[in-house]
Amino acid sequence: MCLLLAVAIAWSAAACSASGKSQDTQNVIRFVRNPDAAPEFQLTGVDGKAVSLAGARGKVVLLNFWATWCGPCRAEIPDLIALQEKYKERLQIIGLTVDEDDSEVIKQAIATTGINYAVAMAPAELRMKYGGIAALPTSFVLDTEGRVVQKHEGLRDPRLYEMEIRALMGLPIDARVETFDDTGQIFLAHANRASELPGVDLSKLNPEQKQVALHQFNAEGCTCGCQFTLAQCRIYDRNCAISKARTAEIVDETSGVVKRKPTDIAPAKPPQN
Repeated sequence: MCLLLAVAIAWSAAACSASGKSQDTQNVIRFVRNPDAAPEFQLTGVDGKAVSLAGARGKVVLLNFWATWCGPCRAEIPDLIALQEKYKERLQIIGLTVDEDDSEVIKQAIATTGINYAVAMAPAELRMKYGGIAALPTSFVLDTEGRVVQKHEGLRDPRLYEMEIRALMGLPIDARVETFDDTGQIFLAHANRASELPGVDLSKLNPEQKQVALHQFNAEGCTCGCQFTLAQCRIYDRNCAISKARTAEIVDETSGVVKRKPTDIAPAKPPQN
């Protein structure tokens, strides 16, 4: 399953003038406004050394969830190695594998690729603290205070990571920095802040009805087995047919298109980060 969130960097198309010279291209990077602290962890790396966020405090951190069997994950390793080497005094990359294999398989992958940053196996409970890992690779960008300012799913242009890292270090970048509110893109617990959800058409509702529907999306649990609310499930897995159908039913019921039927509403589970 692969979720692709909105691209966090916009590379504007460079228009060519009559002289053949391209006009200025403006880059934009986006960070969360009022970011949350990253969930702490204490792990033992595959090399036997302690791996934790506390040990990297004061540095920019890139948490990279990956797997040895994941092609895109392996493809970005050389770029991560280069970033760690270039900014080694002020950057700490931490590779968190979701492999179920013996650690020897991971050690072999590290030796083969030449990984120069900390690697540890991520237990299921840690993955859930980070909202569940719906796609690989998934990377979280942390500022020097240990707060999550961005999340990326899938293979990304290494220039994006470098721009974000440099911006957080206070180094010059050829980009404008914008901020946005986390409405579930980073931590699913904030899905209750969202005014729109993937695959949910709220256009037929007036403002009051929209608030009623959004409240129910966040109060009712999805029955697909994800243990998320309907709102969280739409963000976590936009391909989920169950949350898509149920949210559509709620919209129709709220708008009066169909009569609301008595039903046992699934209770919402505690919010997942």
